[in-house]
Amino acid sequence: MKDMFNNDLYLDVMREIGTIGSGNALSSLSSMMANPVNMIVPVVKTMEYSQVLEDMGGPEQMLVGLLLTLGGDVEGMIMFLLHKDFAHVMLNTLLGKKIENFEQIDEMGYSALKEVSSIMAGSYCNVISSMTGLTIKISTPDITVDMLGAIISVPTIYYANISDRIIYIEGGFSGNGLVANCHILMIPDEVSLKKILTNLGLEG
Repeated sequence: MKDMFNNDLYLDVMREIGTIGSGNALSSLSSMMANPVNMIVPVVKTMEYSQVLEDMGGPEQMLVGLLLTLGGDVEGMIMFLLHKDFAHVMLNTLLGKKIENFEQIDEMGYSALKEVSSIMAGSYCNVISSMTGLTIKISTPDITVDMLGAIISVPTIYYANISDRIIYIEGGFSGNGLVANCHILMIPDEVSLKKILTNLGLEG
């Protein structure tokens, strides 16, 4: 199972999921915000957790973390890690609010970010469902503002029995003169990962 994370074909499939899912999310967000939004082409790669921390600015970097659990034929979680610029773009566009720091996000702002993450998670899961025929249900997001090291400790513990590497999607959106970057961790459990690989023809 761990070898799959270094399999070129598997990575090609995950890149396709990342690209199509981001494109679908782009369409939904454009309608939601009533403004044209452009997609930053996503980069999909496998990384060790320590590399994720380093790539995103270190364990003390303050971020918004949104966690959605998966159910149905696929169990696991999707985690969105958002810098202040993403929260600023989304809230400025959706609510007309500018934020200088995370303390300025109110309950309405948190609700808006949850809605955005649900749309994005649904877009990625719909791609996996269409490619595999598996049914995936998504929970309501849990949201927190904390240091990256604390946020990522949750999937680190959960994911340890599958691999010391993780599928990491880096992408984002631009619109209204602003650019928003986001980072996505897609984490099926071991049984679900086998289902996905089997249905994709990548696991015998």
